[in-house]
Amino acid sequence: MTHDTPSAGDPAALRRVAAAALLGTAVEFYDFFIYGTAAALVFGRVFFPGLGAVGSLLAAFSVYAVAFVARPLGAVLFGHFGDRLGRRATLVVSLLLMGLSTAAVGLLPDYGRWGGWAPVLLTVLRFCQGLGLGGEWGGAALLLAEHAPAGRRGRYGGLLQLGPCAGFFLATGVFLVLGAVLDEAAFLAWGWRVPFLVSLVLVAIGLFVRLRVAESPVFRAERARSRVPVAEVLARHGRPVLLGAGAVMSGYALFYLTTTYALAHLTADLGVARTPVLGLLMAGAVLKGGTVVLASRASDRFGRRRTLATATALAALWSAVLFPLLETGRTAWIALALLGAMALLGAMLGPVAAYLPELFLTRVRYTGAALAYNLAGVVGGATAPLVATRLTAAYGTAVPVGWYLAALGGVSVLCVLGLPETRGAELDAAGRRIPVLGGGAAAGR
Repeated sequence: MTHDTPSAGDPAALRRVAAAALLGTAVEFYDFFIYGTAAALVFGRVFFPGLGAVGSLLAAFSVYAVAFVARPLGAVLFGHFGDRLGRRATLVVSLLLMGLSTAAVGLLPDYGRWGGWAPVLLTVLRFCQGLGLGGEWGGAALLLAEHAPAGRRGRYGGLLQLGPCAGFFLATGVFLVLGAVLDEAAFLAWGWRVPFLVSLVLVAIGLFVRLRVAESPVFRAERARSRVPVAEVLARHGRPVLLGAGAVMSGYALFYLTTTYALAHLTADLGVARTPVLGLLMAGAVLKGGTVVLASRASDRFGRRRTLATATALAALWSAVLFPLLETGRTAWIALALLGAMALLGAMLGPVAAYLPELFLTRVRYTGAALAYNLAGVVGGATAPLVATRLTAAYGTAVPVGWYLAALGGVSVLCVLGLPETRGAELDAAGRRIPVLGGGAAAGR
């Protein structure tokens, strides 16, 4: 298949890239999120029976965490080929790996049929999911960042961040519909498998769109390809990787504690019905999408650093009241807690798709941005549900989970403040960042 070779900022190219990034990322995050929902609702009973309520939930969340450990490895693996061979082809492979791994979970026999092999294979497939997603976000962010003009890079990056919103909305919606039409026995027996098998259809659609996208013009113009991108990133760009990861980690923690962990805690520990909680989370995904758009555009006007730091500080404050509100068990307070958290989360994530790519040179941008984003997931996504489960079991209430989340938010604010402002920085063929708007001067060198 042949493609045009548009210059950065070409409207037709931007539309194709935006559509491919949004749809492909939505599919990959749908695949990733359905495991989290299934882990909270059924996987403890299906794959880890006999461990007790807390033990089976911890086991399900431990396998859930495996993907976050795999994500930095996926960032290195796909980043290597993305920085050496191109963004587009690498994204096609990551989408296939994620989709096939997800569908295989839907076909996996449970513990009653395969015994110990069932959770072992579940862990392997979850690891493959993590590898695929580790390469997805960075590559999609780069395609948008490297096609978009500097003055609108935040706005177009925000479109990418709508992908996780759409993926979460769809994943939650599928489980909500299944819960409404199936009784508990049918849902446990086979109903939970349907969302995983639906992934095959979504991946086919995502591939069709993604194969029609041209390679990044900035990458095509770059002649100095890094031989070993991860080695160069660690040797020369360790500070933006670590600070970028720290800046994003509390957003990960807020999302997964508000969705996966809160869903399990509300339904299993507090006796709240599953259907209204899923409905509130779907509404939260829509609200999150709205604040993503607002924050991403604000980052073009006021700066990435200022927008991200403000949103992260507000989210840290909200974290202190999030779980006390959930502990009331009252629908109105639960709604306020979940919707408030999702709105602030969108504001935190809005600038990120433009900010992280702008911190790195073209020759190592895929590896650097993907590694920072996915290292954040290890702390914020992998460990947070496990820590929360332990804290709740130890204290008999989830209130300390909010203190833990607020502390992570404080650390993230400090990390953001340690990064430069990059608004308006142009990404040239040689990989240097040339400031073209006020606020980008700190990034140019």
